[in-house]
Amino acid sequence: MSYPLCQDIPLMKSLAVLAAIVFISSSAQAASAPCATSVPGNEIRKSTLTPFSGEPELDGLLKCLAERVRQRQQEARAKQALNPVLPGQPMMPAPSPVAAAPAAVPAAESVTNTQTSGVDEGGIVKVHGRHLVILRRGRLFTVDIEGDHLKPVAAIDAFAPGADPGGAWYDEMLIADNTIVVVGYSYQRGGTEIGLFDIDAAGKLGYRATWHLRSNDYYSSRNYASRLIGSKLIFYSPLRLNLSGSDLHAGFPAARRWRKDAAPGDFKRIAPATRIYRSDDPIEDEYGLTFHTVAICDLATAEMECKATAVMGPPGRVFYVSAGSVFVWTTRYATGTQGGAARSALFRIPLDGAAPTAIKTAGAPIDQFSFLESADGHLNVLVRAQGRGDAMWAAEGSSGDTALLRVRLDSFGDGRDSVPPEAYRRLPFPAGYTLQNRFIGNFLLFGAGSSWGQPQGTAQALHAVRWDVAAAAQTVPLAHSVDRIEAMGGDALVVGTQGKSLLFSSIRLGIEAAFASLYSRKDSAQGETRSHGFFYKPTSEGEGLVGLPVTGGGRPGYRQLSEGSAAVLFLRNRSLRLTELGSLDAQSNPATNDGCRASCVDWYGNARPLFLRNRVFALMGYELVEGQITGEKIIQEVRRISFAPVASAVAR
Repeated sequence: MSYPLCQDIPLMKSLAVLAAIVFISSSAQAASAPCATSVPGNEIRKSTLTPFSGEPELDGLLKCLAERVRQRQQEARAKQALNPVLPGQPMMPAPSPVAAAPAAVPAAESVTNTQTSGVDEGGIVKVHGRHLVILRRGRLFTVDIEGDHLKPVAAIDAFAPGADPGGAWYDEMLIADNTIVVVGYSYQRGGTEIGLFDIDAAGKLGYRATWHLRSNDYYSSRNYASRLIGSKLIFYSPLRLNLSGSDLHAGFPAARRWRKDAAPGDFKRIAPATRIYRSDDPIEDEYGLTFHTVAICDLATAEMECKATAVMGPPGRVFYVSAGSVFVWTTRYATGTQGGAARSALFRIPLDGAAPTAIKTAGAPIDQFSFLESADGHLNVLVRAQGRGDAMWAAEGSSGDTALLRVRLDSFGDGRDSVPPEAYRRLPFPAGYTLQNRFIGNFLLFGAGSSWGQPQGTAQALHAVRWDVAAAAQTVPLAHSVDRIEAMGGDALVVGTQGKSLLFSSIRLGIEAAFASLYSRKDSAQGETRSHGFFYKPTSEGEGLVGLPVTGGGRPGYRQLSEGSAAVLFLRNRSLRLTELGSLDAQSNPATNDGCRASCVDWYGNARPLFLRNRVFALMGYELVEGQITGEKIIQEVRRISFAPVASAVAR
């Protein structure tokens, strides 16, 4: 496939529709812009996307796009000169800025509430042998939990010695064997920052190396930046190209090992032109041409080796990692006309290095939990007509009609085909724009709540649909909002508010979904809204323990960024009947002055319930508290430590 400079060739597009909804399928449309080429309509469909043939072809296309941008800018300046903005005359607002610059293996006992079995997600606390490893405000800590004690062992900066941590955020941590991986974002050093640290059996920590992957800001209010399968680190990185810049290659996927005198020229390409793909969709440089990049870095090699695959598309995105693939859903920021569905495409990037595949879609998912790759060879996705993906805070608001997309994996190809209308199943219209959704067993569950905002406390409905059979969707009335949906074994738990009370509804998932029981806790709200704040520990068939950080009633979710949780609440599930075991409370004394130099805002929260080796813990800021369940209803505090860097003394 060639890209002759500024050749204007009609481009065929066929966008799928949401069946029986207001989505309108598109027909042939001429590409309005030069540089956009299409594949002749009579060409045989390919089974995968086609990469660029080499650097000359890719460079030629980008040079053409850059010239098109330059011409458009010249025209805008000339128009402004003829129609100057007079004093007091408001200028047109600028567009909303976009932030700049293997098979699954069985996991060890986990303390992370992950989406997919065998696929670990970057979090703030992990387990290594007899130690908890905790990432907190730009530092790593280890705590020995062996036997009848809790003992702080070691602490180290989560960044390179001698590095200036200003302008960097250290958000996530993963552990593979004796390697700790700290994942963050540095505005000063060029993208995603990967810190490698050694840990030994005694819990001692040592710095090894720091790497940088070129990336725009990966932050999402719901998703996580990194995954780990075995020794393979998996990163999704959006890279928006600056077509007005002097170096068109400055946005290409690349990595470098950091040193004190590191320079931009140290970045080395990790995705040659032959690993960069595009479909036949027109290139929309005016909305931000983006390389959606999946990098796989092998921790088993002496020098962390990273290889990347990239697909070209618009900036709106959601990504989901299954055991074998990364799915990237791209969405145009210009979300259709007259309230129509967003134009989008879905890419499947295999983790084994095989060529990506794609299919045209409509609408947009909410977040990573909108996806399920099922064992029957399908991808199941909840979509809404209007959405911009889950970058930054975009997942907290969506609108339009809602549908379940169910598409066969073998229908993915070279990106020219569209999902057929019959692949979309119309779903009930949710009552709000802040949606929670989750696939549990054979069900897709979704409903409206408040998330990061002020708790609404109004009764909502939980919607449930079987994705595996052609059954009608159900509506399960609840006494509260839908602020969290979690799996509780093969059943579900829905958390929400009513006034200033925090409510928990257990949902039985059988042939149909049915409300089972309700537990209410007065003057309470969620202390953490992210998925990792919750944990369910099965103890036997139909029984288990629930843990969730809580705070005072009525507190909006965004306060978790600067305020710790008041306690971690524990409930017992017994045949879907919920009873309170009690809570482990944070100390009321003022927070320790830790001299924070980096990551001083708790973007990913700071409190977690931990169930480990038949023991119960609560992590709250710099405190680790152990509890003991006595009898049927009571959890009692056994011991508590502070591992704060200024005062790391045992409290009791």
